[in-house]
Amino acid sequence: MFDIDFTRLIEQLIYQPQSPMIFSSGIFLFLFLGFTLIYNLLGKADTLRILFVTLFSYYFYYKSSGLFFWLLALVTTSDYFIAKAIAQVKEKGGVAKTLVFLSLLLDLGLLVFFKYTNFLGESICTLLENCGVHVPSYITGSYLQGVVWQPRDIFLPVGISFFTFQSLSYTIDVYRGNIKPLNRLLDYAFYVSFFPQLVAGPIVRARDFIPQIRRPLIVTEQMFGTGVFLIIAGLFKKAVISDYISVNFVERIFDQPDLYSGLENLLAVYGYTLQIYCDFSGYSDMAIGIALLLGFQFPKNFDSPYKSASITEFWRRWHISLSSWLKDYLYISLGGNRHGKFRQYFNLLMTMLLGGLWHGASLNFILWGGFHGILLCLDKIWHSLCGVLSPLTYLPSKRNPNPTKNWFVVMIGGVVTFHLVAALWVLFRAPSFGIAEQMFYQIWNKFEPQIFFQWLTSYKAVALLMLLGYVLHFMPEFISDKAKDFVARCPLVVKAILIVVLVFIVIQIKSSDVQPFIYFQF
Repeated sequence: MFDIDFTRLIEQLIYQPQSPMIFSSGIFLFLFLGFTLIYNLLGKADTLRILFVTLFSYYFYYKSSGLFFWLLALVTTSDYFIAKAIAQVKEKGGVAKTLVFLSLLLDLGLLVFFKYTNFLGESICTLLENCGVHVPSYITGSYLQGVVWQPRDIFLPVGISFFTFQSLSYTIDVYRGNIKPLNRLLDYAFYVSFFPQLVAGPIVRARDFIPQIRRPLIVTEQMFGTGVFLIIAGLFKKAVISDYISVNFVERIFDQPDLYSGLENLLAVYGYTLQIYCDFSGYSDMAIGIALLLGFQFPKNFDSPYKSASITEFWRRWHISLSSWLKDYLYISLGGNRHGKFRQYFNLLMTMLLGGLWHGASLNFILWGGFHGILLCLDKIWHSLCGVLSPLTYLPSKRNPNPTKNWFVVMIGGVVTFHLVAALWVLFRAPSFGIAEQMFYQIWNKFEPQIFFQWLTSYKAVALLMLLGYVLHFMPEFISDKAKDFVARCPLVVKAILIVVLVFIVIQIKSSDVQPFIYFQF
């Protein structure tokens, strides 16, 4: 009766390097339906439910990175036992810094090897060559070519930056006394590998997540409705807006900016600014929504970042889990603002430089982080000069926690901040510094505004989706809250219809290839 192609089915269930499993893929939706059925049947059997989710999470990671799920297991097991050892040493009045260093060495060592080996090798060899130092060929692989690094073929496991940071924060929090270590390895494996946030965040803190692991499984009607809304919103942002404008416009310009006018280059910058927001916030929305359907609550990861009136405010709204992680575990560890203004600005700049390097092993990312660090320092200097009573001051401070906003200044600050962020996205997206430089050159010297209506005619769908994306982003928050409440209160049948309609739209406009999430590479 049923003609099932088992060969094709098995191919779909094993790891495929060219099409890793993502939330917007058909195979995930199919598996998730079966997963939720078993998950709900195991509702009161806590240990079995936790084991089942952990196994599914490891399978999810296998479908994303193949056999490299052993890295996830290694980080999980080592940090679990290191954290227990830290707690035991501290109970006896000992100093556990060596154990914290061991956790740092392991987690960051794996991250450096898989992500930065080629970048560091090339950088060191270039430096040595410029200094006239000879390096034996068996080290560089250069033979008679001089000091030239021969790139190693090292696979970058998906999400390694996320789960190493998440696990590392656990051992540091145990050392600081903020949390107590878990007594079950299974619970810790569940925390680190929980599949909604495993490969692209948000980076969930142990103190927020661990108390939810063993509590009774309860999914209220509000949680379910909000989860469905976030999944619909995230899928629309990712699979409709982000993927379409990327494939049909943004990629073309960034590949060869010199073939297009400055206006088209500028519109591509605006396009990518929207694309990366819709891509990453769309993933975060789906991750938070899926977690809600399973009875877990994650903190918000994006808060309309392009509404920011300053670069400081932008980093309070963009990728909140990472920016707060960098603040708590790097900026404060460097000294924060405890040692004077100059040291504060240095710590801020170093934090953003390392934050840029976290995103990718290239000069572009370092420059991107460095420029953001400089802008943050200038922003702090500006507000210090203005003083807390100045009408130019609209950010909360210790002396003025609820400042009165000067809407004209806020509007000007918003326009300036948006364009500074958009300009720096060029460094983030461009495949090389030369491409970024070419884009800025085209915008500055070959703008050609007269071709706007010609562009509009040629890229009607792209223009419409860009306009829709920005309107949705900048609309007042109470409207999005009302939309969320409306979907949450809708009957189950209406929710199902909304999902089916959205899936139909995605199928109609999607490209032939699966478009992985941008932050999978980080």
